[in-house]
Amino acid sequence: MRESVRMSVRTNLLLPEDLVEELDRVAGPRNRSKFVAEAIRYRLKRERLRVAWERSFGVLKAEDYPHWATSEMVVEWVRAMRAEETDPGPDPVEPVGIGDAAGH
Repeated sequence: MRESVRMSVRTNLLLPEDLVEELDRVAGPRNRSKFVAEAIRYRLKRERLRVAWERSFGVLKAEDYPHWATSEMVVEWVRAMRAEETDPGPDPVEPVGIGDAAGH
């Protein structure tokens, strides 16, 4: 499997002078690009999360989940779900044993 290589692209950004001065104090003038790239990645991740949150807001309606009305009810619901015994049913593959159809 071939590892992905990230290409760098040169770009010009106009930044306020005071911001560049502070950037140089924190990251150093030789590390501007790395610092800015990390900051942009962080901000883009936060933006993707914000958009996902907005898109999903209101998906769960209170009337559909009355057992989530209070924190105490949620705790009780979780306990009940954890205590519920689940049966996956029979194993779909029969185990091969001594004296099977092959005559072994």
